[in-house]
Amino acid sequence: MSVEAKKAKQVVIDEIKERFEQAQSVVVVDYLGLTVAEADEMRKNLREGGVGFTVYKNTLVKRAIEGTPYESLGEALKGSSAFAFSNEDATAGARILNKSIKQYKKMAFKGAVVEGQVYDAKQVEALAEIPSREELIARFMGSIQSPLSQLVRTFKAIADKDEEAAEA
Repeated sequence: MSVEAKKAKQVVIDEIKERFEQAQSVVVVDYLGLTVAEADEMRKNLREGGVGFTVYKNTLVKRAIEGTPYESLGEALKGSSAFAFSNEDATAGARILNKSIKQYKKMAFKGAVVEGQVYDAKQVEALAEIPSREELIARFMGSIQSPLSQLVRTFKAIADKDEEAAEA
């Protein structure tokens, strides 16, 4: 192998290391079987969710994660692998890819690293079912708002009843 080829590979390995270090989560999927149109739509959905999607050679990823806390993810790197990097929402990559997996029935989770913790395929499937942070906040606010609204209506009914009694 030429010196130039080794340098080019080292550049890619350094890029992979950096992306792993910056990401809150990295989800690995087997993407084989997708048509170009399906892949384009999936990438568009991932981009809208703030998730980057890239295909790297397994050997380069294994070299990049060697000696890091993510090294055990190397066991999942067999066959075709694509990587979804999410820097903001830790569950976004898994959640969006899960929708694509259900829609196209051609991909499968292989594993993930979420906030430094390595997950296997089954754990990633469970992670994909967790709603987004915004959705959880909205649900929480709704659950708080409902009893408060009911309490306000009760107080208003009591006040209206007292007013009617005072007028009579």
